[in-house]
Amino acid sequence: MRSHRAADVPFLRQPLTDPPAPAPGPGSVPAPWPLAFAHRGFAPRGEENTMAAFRAAVGLGFRYLELDVRASRDGRLMVFHDETLDRVTDGSGRLGDHAFGELRRLRVAGREPIPAFEELLAEWPDVRLNVDVKDARSAALLARAVALHGAQDRVLVASFADSRRRRLLRELGVPIATSGGAPTIALATFLGPLGLMPVLRPLLRGVAALQVPVRHGSVTVVTPGFVRRAHAAGLHVHVWVVDRPDEMHRLLDLGVDGLMSDRADVLAAVMAERGCWPQRPLDRGADRSGAP
Repeated sequence: MRSHRAADVPFLRQPLTDPPAPAPGPGSVPAPWPLAFAHRGFAPRGEENTMAAFRAAVGLGFRYLELDVRASRDGRLMVFHDETLDRVTDGSGRLGDHAFGELRRLRVAGREPIPAFEELLAEWPDVRLNVDVKDARSAALLARAVALHGAQDRVLVASFADSRRRRLLRELGVPIATSGGAPTIALATFLGPLGLMPVLRPLLRGVAALQVPVRHGSVTVVTPGFVRRAHAAGLHVHVWVVDRPDEMHRLLDLGVDGLMSDRADVLAAVMAERGCWPQRPLDRGADRSGAP
């Protein structure tokens, strides 16, 4: 069984609904389940990052939800990915140029309102939220929301910008799970094979996971060596965004610790095949179709 520093991070400890299969070998202990993340919920009809999408994912048995946050003009933390409203809503322009009341009147995919982060945080006290901080103002707002709800063990903070992650840690003042930003991951990818991972220790302080794509451009990021070096440094490896079942199985066989997928239904089926499902008790009568 791998020994992760991440194993001490409450966010990453999976409260198993069934006993895991024991690891092979005499005197073995149960192996931890890989984590399954519903990327922006489960939104086959385009209603990403909405309560309907998150409700559909939870209904499938997901405990881990991936989402994005941005700040409204009047300082409310909204669950939304894009800088502008045009792609997924009936509005237009930058989200940050609109006040909360204006944003709540818009509809994602023609049907669903844009949720405030606190709405999601309060909906399922046992669900864990992998939050990608999309703009600078959101870091302080997220720290405030986490502190208000005492949710530091339920939230992992991610951002392409390491500066946003560090700002949140300063604002919050208590330990919280984080993943490395793009600069940290790039250094781990290129310096790791040279045996220079110890050089990154200052950058990795407070980091529990490296959340990465399989490849970036022509560079393959997730290799056996990358996974091995991350584990040696006590870090989880979570891979985004993986939608094909054959690729999910390949990466899990490689030893990654978590997968993020837009196809929550496919990921749930793969995890079930491997005896790692559900990761949250199924709600009786929950809608598992992704329909609004």
